[in-house]
Amino acid sequence: MRNKTGFNPLSRTAAHQRAMARNMVTSLFRFERITTTKAKAKEVRKAAEKLITRGKVDSVHNRRTAAKFIQDEKILNKLFTEIGPRMKDRNGGYTRILKLGFRQGDAADVVILELVDYKLPSSEDDSSAKAKKTEEKKPAAKKTPAKKAASKAKTAEKAAPAEEAK
Repeated sequence: MRNKTGFNPLSRTAAHQRAMARNMVTSLFRFERITTTKAKAKEVRKAAEKLITRGKVDSVHNRRTAAKFIQDEKILNKLFTEIGPRMKDRNGGYTRILKLGFRQGDAADVVILELVDYKLPSSEDDSSAKAKKTEEKKPAAKKTPAKKAASKAKTAEKAAPAEEAK
């Protein structure tokens, strides 16, 4: 008889499992997208979905329950002010797992675990940011013929002592 087989221990002690799950859920809420192995993602997804369900209703009890799992106060606040309200009209399925392939070293399945409403940074944002940076840079001042001649003379003086030493 195989009792209590409802989870994957991931070859870790109970304390290590708990710590890893806390860290990964915190990272998921911070970045809204993480890359990990398939087995870890399936375990972390369970905890993350329960916390997002708690985050939909901002009450003292829900905050304290979530604070037992999420140690970072900023991320806890983000869960209740940003992530929870965004998922208000969903009845579950707040995360998705996207397969990437196999890891080079041990051939483990690598996946992306992300929140369902995650948006990739658009190329328009990147191009407008690059345009602003180029506008901020001042064009280099052009050298006048007198400055060019002076710089050539200095380089010739530096080269002359080197030739005399030979």
